[in-house]
Amino acid sequence: MDYDLELTGLAGRPVRVLWREERGRVRSWVPQLFARYRDGTGLLADCPSHMEAGGDRAVKAAEAVSAACEEIGWAYRRLAPLDDVLAANLKWLAGYRHPRNAGRPGLTPAVVEAFARPRPLIEGVEAAGDPIEVLPVVFHALWHGRVTADLEAPLHERVLVGPAGWNGPGPGAVGGVR
Repeated sequence: MDYDLELTGLAGRPVRVLWREERGRVRSWVPQLFARYRDGTGLLADCPSHMEAGGDRAVKAAEAVSAACEEIGWAYRRLAPLDDVLAANLKWLAGYRHPRNAGRPGLTPAVVEAFARPRPLIEGVEAAGDPIEVLPVVFHALWHGRVTADLEAPLHERVLVGPAGWNGPGPGAVGGVR
């Protein structure tokens, strides 16, 4: 959701949805995420650790929240958990999302140029400069989609990194984090 250009805002656990069951009992659920779209509509989402998380209560809550969202023109999704390797890579790269990791002026363009053709991570890093200075810039560029890698494979010094939009060697190649 960080890279959906139609989203203008994202918040964690911002609302509690209340509803009354058929027998009159009041129930509630707190979705994990809220996203606001450019057109003013919203999305409530849950991100369970596994699809069976929360059991029957979560299933009933999902039905109720989905119905409430539909009634007001929003959407509800129960998102499938990420693969462990992809999740680890995204957590790692998220640590480099801040602009301070873009490096000194001119270094991001040098990184993009170093990966104008796909090559192993360490080769592109060394081509752009001192690895201690360049690695954070490469990770920042990966997060922001300036360069691309297969994030379903573990990140390591020999992983292939290429230009934005490059489809990569495997099914998990992405242009930035999507």
